[in-house]
Amino acid sequence: MSAVSSGQQTRPMYYLLLLMILQLGLHTAEGVWPLPQTLISSTERFPLSPQAFYFGYGRQSAAQQGCSVLDEAFKRYFSLIFPDYTSAYGILRFSTDKPFTVEVSVDRADCDGYPDENSSERYNMSVFAGRASLKAETVWGALRGLETLSQLVYQDDFGSYFVNKTDIEDFPRFQFRGILLDTSRHYLPVQAILKTLDAMAYSKFNVFHWHIVDDPSFPYQSRTFPMLSSKGAFHPMTHIYTQSDVRRVISYARMRGIRVLPEFDSPGHTKSWGQGQPDLLTPCYKGGIPSGTFGPVNPALPSTYQFMAALFKEVSSVFPDSYIHLGGDEVDFSCWKSNPYVRAFMQKMGFGSDFTKLEAFYMEKIVNITSALNKTSIVWQDVFDYHERRSSLSVVEVWREGCYLCEVRRVVKAGLRVILASPWYLDQPGPTHNWARYYTVWPLAFKGTEEQKKLVIGGEVCMWGEYVDATNLTPRLWPRASAAAERLWSDEKQTSNVDKAFPRLQDFRCKLVRRGIQAEPLYVGHCKQEYQGV
Repeated sequence: MSAVSSGQQTRPMYYLLLLMILQLGLHTAEGVWPLPQTLISSTERFPLSPQAFYFGYGRQSAAQQGCSVLDEAFKRYFSLIFPDYTSAYGILRFSTDKPFTVEVSVDRADCDGYPDENSSERYNMSVFAGRASLKAETVWGALRGLETLSQLVYQDDFGSYFVNKTDIEDFPRFQFRGILLDTSRHYLPVQAILKTLDAMAYSKFNVFHWHIVDDPSFPYQSRTFPMLSSKGAFHPMTHIYTQSDVRRVISYARMRGIRVLPEFDSPGHTKSWGQGQPDLLTPCYKGGIPSGTFGPVNPALPSTYQFMAALFKEVSSVFPDSYIHLGGDEVDFSCWKSNPYVRAFMQKMGFGSDFTKLEAFYMEKIVNITSALNKTSIVWQDVFDYHERRSSLSVVEVWREGCYLCEVRRVVKAGLRVILASPWYLDQPGPTHNWARYYTVWPLAFKGTEEQKKLVIGGEVCMWGEYVDATNLTPRLWPRASAAAERLWSDEKQTSNVDKAFPRLQDFRCKLVRRGIQAEPLYVGHCKQEYQGV
């Protein structure tokens, strides 16, 4: 072998070795998901030791020790920042006893309240030698900053922890970033809901839209109408959400800065209601006589509205959020058409044979009931499409396929707020690599004024329950939902490139896996810490 060919063979090995040495020295966090508005990071890094790592409140902070939301978050994030601390205690190499303090300051001490539609989630953070300074207007913003900090910390190949010198200014692009879970078509155990809330916090989602009841089952256990779940749930003892279950979900969500928004969808999607509440649903007729089947809620009876007022009064006291979802989608008019009493009621009201007017009449009554309870109602887009008098409506959720931005434009032109759900239906199984579909959504890509675009308050990932229960909920949601999370949080111009986003999402997916979330893989590869729960 000639000297030249021998040198050519050794050179690649030399470069490979050099690359490995450089990589050992230059480990950094792969990035933060969703991407902050401004992130300036340096190669200068600081070692962290769990034995000398502290959370504390700034002197000027309106919240101090005893603030439940932050005290609990400090404990939670310590475990997330040092995930193998308990198992690796005492054998961490290169650990330093120099203390590192995370100093948190907030302008408002809203420690005992709930996040709402006006809550600021803005925060600024600087990481430098021995200290990180996190400043936010509210505790909810501080939570978002703590999540970012937890993603900035990384380990080298020897298990030592580091964080790089970093400056971040961050806030969400959209105020409403939701995930809908359907607990009627399949019952989801409380534990599965809580795990989803954890994963939502990691992706900075802030609204849990609880589609709690529907045609197949009524698992919500009502104090006022206990027969609704006794007769309407899949099982009256095992497949229900008791009042204490609901309180637990709301409390768990609050600690993570997540609002819980209930949906009691009517007049359609109500078959399960009728079993525990006689005379609520419309009897269907065939050949002039009752057929024994039932259709949507009966809009012609005064007792319907008395029942709804009592139910929503209870729901309003149980769920503290100021928003409530009233549904109003996919109403089948055939049963109303068959019922002579409903038809007579329509003639009396001057609706002729236009059943969209009957639905609009019903929805207006329900909206008025909830308005009197100081609740802002959300309705599905069908209600907007049928409603001539739109002034009573507040927030419209756009869900139908097709030109959904055309619908968004129509709604904002009418001066109403919009939540966009159409492009983010994840209930159908699909390859994880189709996450790019959910990433390349541009919610404001319609012709309209700046004022109209401000009416798009956010978007929502929908996980309907036909084919989803606790066995496949998590992998079907994550990490695809995280693609929508970045679209709703981050600056659109900085996050429009799928190829640039991929390595960050891949790294974030591994973080989810390490945190016990069964997020699906995006492609061939491995995580340093594989999922331990199997």
